[in-house]
Amino acid sequence: MLSRKRFDIGWTDLLAGLAAATSRSDGAAAAQRVERWFDAGAGDACACLSVRTGLDLYLEALALPAQSEVLMSALTIPDMVRVVERHGLVAVPVDVDPGTLAPRPEAWRRAAGPRTRAAILAHLFGTRVPLDPLVELRQERGVLVLEDDAQAFTGPGWRGDPAADVSMFSFGPIKTATALQGAVLRVRDPAVRARMRALHAQYPRASQGEFARRVVKYAGLKALTWRPVYTTFVASCGWRGVGVDEVIQKTVRGFPGGDLFQKLRHRPSPALLSLLARRLEHCDGSQAAERAQLGERIASELAGAVLVPGSRAPVRTHWVFAVAVERPDELVARLREAGFDGTRVATMSAVPAPAGRPELEPREARALVARLVYLPLYPGLGAARAARLVDLVRRHAGAVAPSTLGPAATPAG
Repeated sequence: MLSRKRFDIGWTDLLAGLAAATSRSDGAAAAQRVERWFDAGAGDACACLSVRTGLDLYLEALALPAQSEVLMSALTIPDMVRVVERHGLVAVPVDVDPGTLAPRPEAWRRAAGPRTRAAILAHLFGTRVPLDPLVELRQERGVLVLEDDAQAFTGPGWRGDPAADVSMFSFGPIKTATALQGAVLRVRDPAVRARMRALHAQYPRASQGEFARRVVKYAGLKALTWRPVYTTFVASCGWRGVGVDEVIQKTVRGFPGGDLFQKLRHRPSPALLSLLARRLEHCDGSQAAERAQLGERIASELAGAVLVPGSRAPVRTHWVFAVAVERPDELVARLREAGFDGTRVATMSAVPAPAGRPELEPREARALVARLVYLPLYPGLGAARAARLVDLVRRHAGAVAPSTLGPAATPAG
């Protein structure tokens, strides 16, 4: 069985993370390395525990009036909405175009109202779209522009759109160039950034021991993705009568149990900062480029048979690869029978419309989520397996012509 995802981190990196957990450093030098890598000395980067931590800090420093509205791409992780609402703000979904995985340009303007103060655009599944519609709203109404790059980072070639007021990057376990945790926010307003730093300095520091345990856990999970081991794991779930999705989601949940905000409001441990600095300084973007190339080939093969969300985005790097199909559970079963661990489980969901605003219900986002199946796609899949994967999806969709995967093409973007 081919695992649904592989962790973008090497064994030597994991050993370096464990070694860093024994250090007595306070992490200041490592934090500077991380921030300088991102902003090249501009001073606008802030390293923190997670994107949710960073957004929480930013909104605290911003201190918007209660009941101010924050426009949000209608597909995001629920915790982002929780963070917005924690600050007494109203999350307003802006429905997405399945072809680009972003709101249509005119949709932002329709959703904006007199209380709109900020907008968050999430670049999903490794796509990237221009911020032009939001920049226009900022010019006309003073709306702050935030971009969520958690799924869009590819290496030194992408450090955020300079037009954004805030660019947010995640290095959680399944992200590109993962450090198993951590985030960087580029905050262009120096006054807001200074308030964020002052607030952040008051947080307790996450423990070295906790990070060491995280490294050990993900070393085990990395070993689990080796095909023979993963096959045994899936079989053992069947023998025990438990679902593979249930076990995996429970294991990799970012902030399980307890008070989310108590967990978020910590400074990163020195070991995390050290590992994140190492990962950034050794990241050349080649793995992401190879993944993007394979994704483009598969998307081309599936064109006309199924919807590949984001296929019309101007930049596509295929951080994950999903298809929208009828009878998605049936496709998952077919994939697993053929040795591919496809899944419907994801952390994202559609942002609900605010109370009393049914016209804002994100119908396209909800309909898309109901049809999504995530396929295993990562460097090392190989042309033969990729062709089998394509054929399975095409047959499910009723397309009978076999795959014609050929020489690699150049990825978009």
